[in-house]
Amino acid sequence: MKTINPLKTKSFSFAISIVKLCNEIQSNTKEYILTNQLTRSGTAIGALYREAEHAESKKDFIHKLSIAQKECNESIYWLDLMEATGKLNQEKFLELKNEASIIIRILARIIITSKASL
Repeated sequence: MKTINPLKTKSFSFAISIVKLCNEIQSNTKEYILTNQLTRSGTAIGALYREAEHAESKKDFIHKLSIAQKECNESIYWLDLMEATGKLNQEKFLELKNEASIIIRILARIIITSKASL
């Protein structure tokens, strides 16, 4: 039986949501600067986690997850900015911000646990 990896699942799901949202905003408003930034940071989280799965060392693993955490925090910034400028409705904003906050908490727990075992 395959074990479900919550971080892998949530980061991939978040990336899909971000890509769909940004495509929709680009189609409707022709907004490309903010959506391109959000797409980069929102999809980087899962990609960095996938890299971390094959890290060369525990320190490399922690480093990659720390960068993923920063990308997730950056995604929240772009979501905040898009909501504040009327590019994103509050309901979708709160949904995505909540998802990102959960991912940050998961990453933080893994990083803390990994640092403790160094």
